[in-house]
Amino acid sequence: MNAFVTLLQATTTTLGAAPRSEETQLLDVDGTVFVMLGIFLLLLLILWQFLWKPYLRVRDERVARVEGAREKAAKLEADAATRLSRIESALAEARRAGMAENNQMRLVAQEREQQLLAEAQQAAHKLLVQARAQIDATLVTEKAMLQKHTDSLAQQIAEKTLGRRLAQ
Repeated sequence: MNAFVTLLQATTTTLGAAPRSEETQLLDVDGTVFVMLGIFLLLLLILWQFLWKPYLRVRDERVARVEGAREKAAKLEADAATRLSRIESALAEARRAGMAENNQMRLVAQEREQQLLAEAQQAAHKLLVQARAQIDATLVTEKAMLQKHTDSLAQQIAEKTLGRRLAQ
């Protein structure tokens, strides 16, 4: 810093002082203006190289990353929407196929039910016919037996009612 101040003092003495006027001047333009301009330009160059260039590079990279991430997110979102629509259509197709198969199975079950009911009705009808035939046979047999016993029972009743033995 001391060297800088010494350099400034040497520059101002070699360039000479600005001429003085009677009026008080707000700005005193002399040779130090060029030194300050040179220092400003040197600082501008140094700051541009070591501060602004890296800052702008980092900012541009960040903007590029953000834009890339936005594009990737939009692409992923579109891909997800496509996949979702494909899944929904496949699910609707599966539901339709399931309902068709369910209806077909229901029809098969109803046909089987009708068949089983018809078989059961036929078996029940057979059993009913057999039972009626057996009842009729038993009825005939029982009537014959009752007919045989009727005569002897009538005689016994008559004997008990009359109180004596009947001749046969």
